[in-house]
Amino acid sequence: MTRLMSPRARLAAAAVLLLAVGLGGGLLAGRWLPAAKAPTAASGDGRAVLYWYDPMVPDQHFDAPGKSPFMDMQLVPRYADEAGAAPGVRIDPSRIQALGVRFATARQGRLADDLTATAVVDFNQRDIAVVQVRAAGFVQRTYNRAPGDIIVAGAPLADLLVPDWGGAQTEYLAVRRSGDDRLIEAARQRLVLLGMPESLITSVERSGRPRTVITVTSPIGGVIRTLGVRSGMSVPAGATLAEINGLSTVWLNAAVPEALAGRLRTGQMVDVTLAAFPGERFTGRLTALLPEVAGESRTVTGRVELANRGGRLRPGMFGQIALGGGGTDALVVPSEAVIRTGTRTLVMLAEPGGRFRPAEVRIGREAAGQSEVLAGLAEGERVVASGQFLIDSEASLSGVEARPIGSPGAATAAAAPTVHQTTGRVEALTPGSITISHPPIASLNWPAMTMAFDLPDAARTRGLAVGDRVRLDFELKAGKATILRLTPVEARP
Repeated sequence: MTRLMSPRARLAAAAVLLLAVGLGGGLLAGRWLPAAKAPTAASGDGRAVLYWYDPMVPDQHFDAPGKSPFMDMQLVPRYADEAGAAPGVRIDPSRIQALGVRFATARQGRLADDLTATAVVDFNQRDIAVVQVRAAGFVQRTYNRAPGDIIVAGAPLADLLVPDWGGAQTEYLAVRRSGDDRLIEAARQRLVLLGMPESLITSVERSGRPRTVITVTSPIGGVIRTLGVRSGMSVPAGATLAEINGLSTVWLNAAVPEALAGRLRTGQMVDVTLAAFPGERFTGRLTALLPEVAGESRTVTGRVELANRGGRLRPGMFGQIALGGGGTDALVVPSEAVIRTGTRTLVMLAEPGGRFRPAEVRIGREAAGQSEVLAGLAEGERVVASGQFLIDSEASLSGVEARPIGSPGAATAAAAPTVHQTTGRVEALTPGSITISHPPIASLNWPAMTMAFDLPDAARTRGLAVGDRVRLDFELKAGKATILRLTPVEARP
């Protein structure tokens, strides 16, 4: 006769059965199936943690949380749901469309080998006339002239009374009445030696009367640069009355970068555009390359001579010279896609799945709205050509790190060192290092912490003390942070 089991007994039997099945299934799975790798732990919010790591040494993994053995900071967890996430920030396509974002593709193209340089119009320093008096006298009239006036050739500048000429002219007229040619010629030469112009001597011969007042005129047309006469003043022999600068030609002094100066040759023709005459082109000849390099701007002055028809070109006008060339093949992107931060140059990559990521690049020449990419980008990669600053701001807020030069998918040229910036408080000073407590650093995904920075030049800490706030630029190599620039941001109380 079958005995009925109580509910408690049935539950116990079921548990034994399930345990036996589980053990058997486990043995079978251990024999035929690979063991599954479980997450190391779980965070307080239930997210699975793969490992903990130090952001300064991300390749070193730890099985449990705690303090980093490398830096004075807590280890950071790496979650399982982050392991397969693609780098970058994702923006909703509707927002992209609303912002009017445009894209461009890095491609091999022909970059025009043009040289352009800013220039300033200047006076032709070879076209200068200096007006001087040949005898001492008195200024009787100045014709209301002033520096900056534009005059024509032969325009009067001043009337001079020269008393010493009266006696010599009277003697000359008396000798002329003698009829002795030798004496007449000698007397005439004396007038020339006294400084009388030929026109004045001829006028005395025709009139038969002495002339002691002479009108000083401009030998060339142009602008009065200096005027040193006033009515009633006396002037000694050889005194400069005025300087006249001609305006038939002008100089265009172009500031050519030192690295491009070797492409210029004296005598070649250049195209010139002036801000005062938009859409109009002028042609000039390169007459000289000055031998001195400007120390601050590192530029060489190229002197271009331009014809000044109608006096339209005025000294001080801004312009630009352009020297065309054949062009060279290069990897190019639109210049508007390039973001210059002051410490590095970036482009915003458009990656599959609607994700965006900044990438460091090294830019070369620019021409016709195109920039040459020397490193950091590969042919065929898409970049954001407009609206990239808004996307870059979104990426910065999300802590997205820029792709460095030389990483997979980028150009293979050697990368320049990445410079990171932060501010902080000085905690300790040693001969070779400085300890600083700083806030989070987004470019490295570092949390706020206190750490030691290598200091190659101890002189940079001169005047600093514990407690000072500083701004620092540093680079990270092989897990070592080395200070490149250190600046105090406020004085100690």
